[in-house]
Amino acid sequence: MKFNLRKREIGKNVLIVVFASIINVVALNDFLIPGKIFSAGINGIAQIVAMLLDTVGVHLSTGWFILLFNIPIGLLGWFKVGRSFTFYSILVALLTSILAIVMPVVNISDNPLLGALFGGILTGVGVAYPLKNGFSTGGMDIVAVVLEKTTGRTIGTLMMAINFAIVLVAGALFGWQSALYTIISIYAMSRVVDSIHTRHQKLTAFIVTTKQDEVITQLNSTLIRGITVIPSFGAYTRTNGAVLMTVISRYELYTLERSVKEVDEHAFVNLVNTVDIEGNFYNEKEQLKLRQTSQESK
Repeated sequence: MKFNLRKREIGKNVLIVVFASIINVVALNDFLIPGKIFSAGINGIAQIVAMLLDTVGVHLSTGWFILLFNIPIGLLGWFKVGRSFTFYSILVALLTSILAIVMPVVNISDNPLLGALFGGILTGVGVAYPLKNGFSTGGMDIVAVVLEKTTGRTIGTLMMAINFAIVLVAGALFGWQSALYTIISIYAMSRVVDSIHTRHQKLTAFIVTTKQDEVITQLNSTLIRGITVIPSFGAYTRTNGAVLMTVISRYELYTLERSVKEVDEHAFVNLVNTVDIEGNFYNEKEQLKLRQTSQESK
């Protein structure tokens, strides 16, 4: 059962890797690069370096620099973050860089505003679906996770600082019009990511299972969330079971679904949007401190 589940998960992740890479390259080569608009994270830094070299007569594709920057970052993530997260993240970065080199740069729109909007929207789609499935597009996402573990600062704060630096450099080197369109692009990207994969959205999960103890043990090993056990009786199957209720952040959904299915493939999971909560609900920073305390006590 676990083997079949694992095969399906690998197949789905590979499809997402290919899809995200193609979308990211279309955003880069067809909208952002022709309009001198910069992407977020490593892709934006790669664009800046490629454009600087282009001004002195060295013509290299942005894809080469995406590849170059992601090699040391991939090694860092492999040892500091986790192999599964890093493996798929680097696959996205690697395929993106190869496609960026192979695919020609084509200016689809002469309107820089349209370029910024569509480039940002497509980048948001390419970033959100890997995040939704437990990995990323590589680059600064991996750096941010490592820094979060070492500094205790949240990923969102670190990514905001990185993107702000890209905007300032773009404005100083290539004109403030490029910087302003870059802000529009990054904003459009963030809105798309939020609509597909919202970290701060709360969900209430109701898990109907006949393997109550195993599911609770698995969830406790992967999530720092309280679980309420409600005894239940299946009217159709005529068997006793339990409903496990827990409130999670949107970014924890993939971990919860995978953890439940690894233990009980037939578990029924009902997800409900949570309007508001009162009481203790650990955010990313608080969870990080709890994990560090737990590791130090072992």
